[in-house]
Amino acid sequence: MTWEQLMSLKRQGDQHKRLRIEQDETRLGFEVDYDRIIFSSHFRSLQDKTQVIPLSKNSFVHTRLTHSLEVSVVGRSLGRAVGRALLERHPHLSSIHGYQPNDFGAVV
Repeated sequence: MTWEQLMSLKRQGDQHKRLRIEQDETRLGFEVDYDRIIFSSHFRSLQDKTQVIPLSKNSFVHTRLTHSLEVSVVGRSLGRAVGRALLERHPHLSSIHGYQPNDFGAVV
């Protein structure tokens, strides 16, 4: 699998090719997908699942929902750092395909 395939805007079931220039700049395709997850009932059901049982009265209950959100923040930051490094190594991805470091963080 190539980076172009991994970063494709085409979604499963799409009949037409999506072009980066056709995207709404205020809400990229990856952000639309992320928003769908955040607002889904399945994701919200994670708030009732305890990830770590608190051992003291001062400990906070850490649910799977908060854990998932924290992991997504770390993953986004790592994705952007990797994206920046990839674009420095392969400048043609930026100049020809228009990729930016934030595009890599948005995957997460």
